[in-house]
Amino acid sequence: MEATPLLRVRQELGLTKQQAIRKLKRSAEDLGQPLFVTDESINRQMRYWEQGSRIVPEQYHAPFCAAYGRSPAELGFTPIESSEYAETSAEIDDRLRFSEVDSSLVELFESQTQNFRLLDRRLGAERLFSQTSSHVHQIEEMLKYAVPGDERDLLAAALAEASALSGWQALDMRNVQDAWRMHELAKTGARESENPSILAHVTAQQAYVLLDSERPSEALSLVQRARTKDINRVHPRMRSWLAAAEGEMRAATGDYAGTHKALDEAERLLPKEPGDNDPELPFLALNSTHLARWRGHCLARLGADEAVNDLNSALGDLAGGNFRRAEAGMRVDLALALKARGEEDEARKHAKRAEELAGNTGSARQRARIEKLQN
Repeated sequence: MEATPLLRVRQELGLTKQQAIRKLKRSAEDLGQPLFVTDESINRQMRYWEQGSRIVPEQYHAPFCAAYGRSPAELGFTPIESSEYAETSAEIDDRLRFSEVDSSLVELFESQTQNFRLLDRRLGAERLFSQTSSHVHQIEEMLKYAVPGDERDLLAAALAEASALSGWQALDMRNVQDAWRMHELAKTGARESENPSILAHVTAQQAYVLLDSERPSEALSLVQRARTKDINRVHPRMRSWLAAAEGEMRAATGDYAGTHKALDEAERLLPKEPGDNDPELPFLALNSTHLARWRGHCLARLGADEAVNDLNSALGDLAGGNFRRAEAGMRVDLALALKARGEEDEARKHAKRAEELAGNTGSARQRARIEKLQN
């Protein structure tokens, strides 16, 4: 059977069916004609469309043309007059090239990012990475064609936040290349937004890619660079977070005194207001409990006996809550500190619970730490 034009063009473009579906849905969104159907449903229909056993509904014509870069006639749709096609093509081109972004649209994107962030804390990266990556791509494409203005700056900030989340998920899956790439994209968005707190955050967070790649000295340098750029314009809670991040990088290099100094600075800089979130920093969860967990992690890295107190204190506040991946990491730290004190039975209990949590959230990063602990 001769291939239909729709199938032939997809094959010429080298697209899998899933890639074609993603492009189709993105094009529909760009055209202001979102497809409120599941990928599974479109996949099933495409089988019929590409076989030629069913006619492609008209609502899919323009999205297919935009996704494949072909005319309706080239895709085998109902032929139209050349003048009518030229007019349709111009309309598609205009809508793809220039996007009017308003604050309500940015808020929708940020709301989606926050939902992914909350789900990530409970479900883990493995279940959400493909969705957050698609979300990032959608914002990136919108930004490419957004006209200059305050709303474009806000959209760039939204891209930075979403990319940083996706990059952190990739790191949790031990996908170093995607983690680095997503953080590079996050920095690009942050620079355009001209928001120093966001730029400092995504730059310092990228240091964890280096840290997990056994390059602690370079990771420390990257955090220090993030701390020195426009520091007076950076939000106080972010300055506290940056100091704690430097403490962790110093712990990884074995700098005991430098670790304590940075952690003490982080505690001093932390705003006294209760709560772990600030409306200006929706991507940042940091309060005294999180800071105690962070201190315990750093001290456990250094083999310090006092790590147990900080970790037990933080565990009492976080255990059983929404920060399941964080709890897994904390229990690994506690097992490490208890093992160093010779309390093998207690260490095994925490390691076992950490393994359960890491399995539930699909955290390859924490599973690797547990495996290292047990060897």
